Amino acid sequence: MITIEYEHLVAFSVALIIAFFSTPIARRIALRAGAVNVPRDNTRMHKKPMPLLGGLAIIAGFVIAVVYGFASRDIPQFLFFLSRPKSLGLIFGALVIVVLGIVDDIRPLKAGVKFVFQLLAAITVVATGTRITSITLPFASGADNGMTYILGETIAFIISVLWIAGITNAINLIDGLDGLAAGVSGIASISLFIVAVIRREDDIALAAVALAGAISGFLPYNFNPAKIFMGDTGATFLGFILATLSIEGTMKSVTALALAIPILVLGLPIFDTLFAILRRISNGKPIGQRDRGHIHHRLIDMGLSHKMSVVILYIISGALGLLSIVLVDKGLLPSIILLILIVVFMIGGARNIPEMNKDIPANGHTDRAERKDMDEAGLEAAPDIQRPDNAGETSDDQNATDSGKGRSS
Repeated sequence: MITIEYEHLVAFSVALIIAFFSTPIARRIALRAGAVNVPRDNTRMHKKPMPLLGGLAIIAGFVIAVVYGFASRDIPQFLFFLSRPKSLGLIFGALVIVVLGIVDDIRPLKAGVKFVFQLLAAITVVATGTRITSITLPFASGADNGMTYILGETIAFIISVLWIAGITNAINLIDGLDGLAAGVSGIASISLFIVAVIRREDDIALAAVALAGAISGFLPYNFNPAKIFMGDTGATFLGFILATLSIEGTMKSVTALALAIPILVLGLPIFDTLFAILRRISNGKPIGQRDRGHIHHRLIDMGLSHKMSVVILYIISGALGLLSIVLVDKGLLPSIILLILIVVFMIGGARNIPEMNKDIPANGHTDRAERKDMDEAGLEAAPDIQRPDNAGETSDDQNATDSGKGRSS
């Protein structure tokens, strides 16, 4: 049974309020600092300069809500928690990500330089104790219907660093439409929160719901048409926090679900990033080079509106989050059944989405109008063939001509 505590509602509300009222301040700071995104290529979907640093509002809401939530429980215990090496590693890593994001928003850095500092942040976090220690493969023999492999120190270190750095960049890469990265991250946060509540992981639940609240406070300014972007400051911070929360929460478990849950929760940015890497490698381009091959670009190129594209990706992300919750609460078989149902309707809907933008003819019969257009197109291509719609007129003219001929003879 899912039980949402009073402290969860308080953390969510505090984060939302702080983020909502901090966003206009962040916008003013961005304008004064010159942190403005000017569209210079077709990979950027906005048409006018847009202030960055909106992530500062998300960070403020999250940090204040988390500190308040943990400190209100027990201040001595909270201070002890802050003094632990693992906590210090998380704080230092987050600071590196935030400072790097601010610098990049004000004066863009090269992808290689950013990745080095992201690796530094990830290494710091993993070295102080936040790491993936085991991987469980489902459908194999063993406890909990899975075979668990305890990772060696070196392998665990490498996998954990790559996971944190990868998710940090995945959220940043999907930040291509107004409200997209923030909304997807918010859905992932809510999914992690519900999973943590089911598994009775109180600390993870509090942090996840605070993150969801901070994103909710920022979204009204970021949804299309956006007034401010979160920038690298917000996107990389969200990715970093989601990655560490998933390790400290679901990946600490030695069950067959441990690996599947965070992959489902963060499925959209993960797969979009993997496809982007493979696409750029196959095209002989640098991995860090921008292109228009991301899933949100493809939806826009299909003729969908900005808002509709974002909503579709929200729903996909929400469906993956729902699957992760069902997987934890109900088990493997119900989640597989739900997955099949979702995929069937998703495929059917996706095939007909482009039709939503077509106007309905005045007579209301789309199929007849399409057939008529096809017939007329074929007749125009073959002018010697008489049109069926004036066949009667042609016959009358022909009869008149024949009768005239008969009279003259």
